[in-house]
Amino acid sequence: MTEKIDIAIVGGGPAGLTAAIYGARARAKTLVFETGLPGGQIVTASWVENYPGFPQGVSGQELGESMFQQAVGQGAEVRTLSPVEGIRLEGRDFVLLVEGQEVRASTVILATGAVPKKLGVPGEAEFAGRGVSWCATCDGPLYRDKVVAVVGGGDSATQEALYLAKIAREVHLIHRRSELRATQCLQEECFFHPQITMHLSYVIEEILGEEGKIRGVRLRSRVDGSEKILPVDGLFEFVGVEPQTQLVAGLCELDENGFVKVDVNGLTSCPGLYAAGDVVCHDLKQVVTACARGALAATHAAHYLETRDLSA
Repeated sequence: MTEKIDIAIVGGGPAGLTAAIYGARARAKTLVFETGLPGGQIVTASWVENYPGFPQGVSGQELGESMFQQAVGQGAEVRTLSPVEGIRLEGRDFVLLVEGQEVRASTVILATGAVPKKLGVPGEAEFAGRGVSWCATCDGPLYRDKVVAVVGGGDSATQEALYLAKIAREVHLIHRRSELRATQCLQEECFFHPQITMHLSYVIEEILGEEGKIRGVRLRSRVDGSEKILPVDGLFEFVGVEPQTQLVAGLCELDENGFVKVDVNGLTSCPGLYAAGDVVCHDLKQVVTACARGALAATHAAHYLETRDLSA
């Protein structure tokens, strides 16, 4: 027998869990599907300093767990380790394929987020997990008193460089532009930190190593084309993200970079299909904006359910 729900939320990060809170409070039968730990990528953040209500900051794990508990407490159901394998439109409903079973939902909120981009340089695949990392919180402790490099120029790169500076002996921040893109206060912290060295206008050409370990990276100057070898024990990559939109690629409109296009309320080009969080096309990708967009999407999804039933 096919399970029937009101709101299916695909993804249990800040956007998905906030959507679950608002969906459940609207008395809609709300079900969240999450492939990993509830909280999404935020649980890997060592410390979150800019989320309202926590003036001293809060660990990403604690924040994610609190959101999960609040969603469940309001009446939403969260199923972990339950990947959604496909979504199709059938009449006015959506049918989700989950572990070989079908779940019918009146509305869907896509909150699948985005995953880190790769550099695509020689040595990256070879040393992935053996010196190349995309999570400083996860792997940073392995490099205590060692030398590491961080590549990227946004908030994520600078925040992780500052985190690694508490552990590693030296941190080298590599960015392909002449200026960082990060928030000004983060830039200032990095520039004045005694353990962080800047390498601006440089790109990584190759990741070097031997015996299964990184020994350094080969850098090329974008100014004069000169090259240099930077000896490091580990490399942390933060050069952007790729939206996880495979499930809805044929259902709604995406932008040129693969992000979901939505209106101000989170509605996609497909009636009844909403999206929120990092999977959506918008500039500021922060926990607070993900939560706000999750709340909007769920509120309007609940309203859609009411008007849909009236017009049935």
